[in-house]
Amino acid sequence: MPDPFHGVLPALITPFTDDGDAIDTRALSAIVDRLIAAGVGGLVPGGSTGEFTTLTNAERRELVEVTVEAAADRVPVVAGTGALSTRETVELSRHAEGAGAASVMIVPPFYDALSWRELLAHYTAVADTIDIPIMYYNLPSASGVTLTAAQLRELPVACLKDTGGDAVAAAELIQTDGPTLLNGWDTLTFAALAAGVRAVVWGAASILPEHCVELHRLLIDDIDLPAARELWARLWPVCQFLEGESYPAAVKAACRLAGDRTGPVRPPLLPLDDAATDELTALLDQATLAQTA
Repeated sequence: MPDPFHGVLPALITPFTDDGDAIDTRALSAIVDRLIAAGVGGLVPGGSTGEFTTLTNAERRELVEVTVEAAADRVPVVAGTGALSTRETVELSRHAEGAGAASVMIVPPFYDALSWRELLAHYTAVADTIDIPIMYYNLPSASGVTLTAAQLRELPVACLKDTGGDAVAAAELIQTDGPTLLNGWDTLTFAALAAGVRAVVWGAASILPEHCVELHRLLIDDIDLPAARELWARLWPVCQFLEGESYPAAVKAACRLAGDRTGPVRPPLLPLDDAATDELTALLDQATLAQTA
């Protein structure tokens, strides 16, 4: 199995049936095949982009099982297993390992911000029950938790998906002894890769996987800065748009425009309005037409 923390890892949407009542497993398998064919380095189901807070416990398990089965050992699966309680986080993480996930991604419980002592105990409880690595999901806007580099190094985690938006804090982790940082803030992708970050968890990669994989190649493998800048100039407007809207709704709308069968978003999320959808359509057209011209 390839390294689960290298390359472009799309943050997957969760496609639903037309009525929104169930996961569309056939659509999910088709999405997985499309992304793997585009050269992605792994898959991340069950995160914020995947609307995990609207899924039942059973659906979260089903999501991991279907993704792992569809991936068929072609790329690693990093399963989102964060929950409000330590007990449920442990249960979901153990299930993900048993289902064949290569790693789990765990956001801190996001109702009451935990103290450092509580947070350390929470992650330690999970680490003590599974043998696959843990990715810390740094999402202070939801968790209310911001950790120092020293605290992150004390956690029993292999790496972190950084969706904090703090480029200065990210630079400290990149330039010191970690833990390994995977960029998760779309509009900072170019800066992170240029600084040497070797992996990104990226919602836009579910929409334009070939373009995102190409950017990674240009900055990490070829070190072709002019070509990377030119490609980033096409991708950045899409990333900026996604961050300015309800992110899961915007990514799901974009995936639908890209040809995926997605179903609706689940309440309390609402679909993009007509004006936003038109803007997104134009941005995607510009990105793809420019690339193929």
